[in-house]
Amino acid sequence: MNILITNDDGIYSPGIAALAETARQFGTVRIVAPDVEQSSMGHAITHSRPLNYRRSPITFEGIEAFRVNGTPADCVALGLHMFPGTQVVLSGINMGPNLGNSMWHSGTLAAAKQAMLLGATGIALSTPVGKTEPDFKGLAQWTADVLKILLNDKGPALYNVNFPPKPQGISWTRQSVRLYDGNVVPDKDPMGRKNYWITVVPLEPAEEGTDRWAVENKLVSITPLRLDLTAHDELSFRLASQGETK
Repeated sequence: MNILITNDDGIYSPGIAALAETARQFGTVRIVAPDVEQSSMGHAITHSRPLNYRRSPITFEGIEAFRVNGTPADCVALGLHMFPGTQVVLSGINMGPNLGNSMWHSGTLAAAKQAMLLGATGIALSTPVGKTEPDFKGLAQWTADVLKILLNDKGPALYNVNFPPKPQGISWTRQSVRLYDGNVVPDKDPMGRKNYWITVVPLEPAEEGTDRWAVENKLVSITPLRLDLTAHDELSFRLASQGETK
């Protein structure tokens, strides 16, 4: 199996090194990642300037690695061009969760989505960050267990995976969709200039069976996703209503 690894934390992230080390047991691994951090970049694509890639300034044992002056989605597009025949793109392990609403702006998940758009399986992997870096060594076996499950599927497919700090099991989940307060809090910087903070306090707890609920209960969350954003129930209702008015 030919595996491409990327992320949105950048080529220097310990999460990408941990993922590459685990993924080596499943096939030939190559790394194409942003040269600087691109967190919350979403599915941005560079179109107003050319991209370039260079060899990684840090070494990954037995793995070709490159850095790109672009977004996570750019890295996947360029990586699949550089290495045709790649079947799977792994994105992560992100330092910070990508649960629920954060899927909309996650650069980590965008890389996996770009993979599926280009005909490969995309798997995004993330874990929370506290006052210290995540215990990637402690997550290595859980990462391997997840890949054993997902790499057996016939692609292309799209998955979002989130690891709690110390997992106790694995759960298939759906996306948690919650409303947030979204309050804007005025503040001032040390020079007395106005600035603003947008708060993200949830208005309700996570529902059982969702990705956020799983991680809160020390379970690795695997959420199968699709690229089709159509609200099919709503569409069916509107089409039926349209037929009735004719």
